[in-house]
Amino acid sequence: MAKISYREALNQALVEEMTRDDRVFIMGEEVGYFGGAFKVTDGLLATFGEKRVRDTPISELSIVGAGIGAAMAGLKPVVELMTVNFGLLAMDQIVNHAAKIHYMFGGQAKVPIVIRAPQGGGHQLGAQHSQSLESYFLHCPGLRVVIPATAADAKGLLKTAIRQEDPVIFLEHESLYGMKSEVPEGEHLVPFGVANVVRPGKDVTIITYAKCLYDSMRAAEALENEGIDAEVIDLRTLNPLDLNKCVESVKKTGKAIMVYEGWRTGGAGAEVAAQLYEACFDDLDAPIERIATRDTPMPYNAKLERAALPSPSDIVKVAERLV
Repeated sequence: MAKISYREALNQALVEEMTRDDRVFIMGEEVGYFGGAFKVTDGLLATFGEKRVRDTPISELSIVGAGIGAAMAGLKPVVELMTVNFGLLAMDQIVNHAAKIHYMFGGQAKVPIVIRAPQGGGHQLGAQHSQSLESYFLHCPGLRVVIPATAADAKGLLKTAIRQEDPVIFLEHESLYGMKSEVPEGEHLVPFGVANVVRPGKDVTIITYAKCLYDSMRAAEALENEGIDAEVIDLRTLNPLDLNKCVESVKKTGKAIMVYEGWRTGGAGAEVAAQLYEACFDDLDAPIERIATRDTPMPYNAKLERAALPSPSDIVKVAERLV
């Protein structure tokens, strides 16, 4: 298997799906001549031309709205938002149209659109450009919410997303674009709703996704030196959610820690924790713990930003207390 970056894996997925299906096209700000804000669409304009790689005006509401119309007309748009923070300007289109058209038209219309958006903190971009908003989309029925952590999953999940008939919110943490991992060659699809047990263990379950997977793995390695065997689960998709794999693990370990970068209050990890309580309350030896971003606008100061975000040391401290 080739070892490539998260960014290259996404690019490969787009090239392969655009080659396979001529209904697939890309649209967004600077996706063509500039190659995308994070260079995910680099080189695609030269390969597929302006008809299928379309630079748009700076209007997220218009970009997503046009993508929804194209999807309803039978095309397969992949809409890139420069950052999920700008996606707030398109929430009416996402929540009231993309998520509801299939339902409100009695199944007669479909919206097979993929909305890609970078998100996350850690780069000193300030409070308005450092948010993780997956819980906003998870809260809305009708949207698939995908959030890969590795290059292999980024490629496999994006290819699966493009082949969906449902609208998909595809979230990419900005810190991961340069991260490299092995990616299977040839046709590589990762199904929705299948979590990955990245590290088996017997003492405590750590459930996470996106960049926090790497924080959790570093914490698990540190805990191993103390004789604590942590199982780490990468959810990969939030809707659909693989609750069964989480329940199976928690019944084995009796202890669970949710690690996520969204705000602690009302975050996606809070929802997973609630479902775990309902599914395996009698199997728990301790309350489920949540480690997340502090409930504050993201500081610009580097030290304060690090303090606001979840860290491996936070996970280690909580795991030690539980075990």
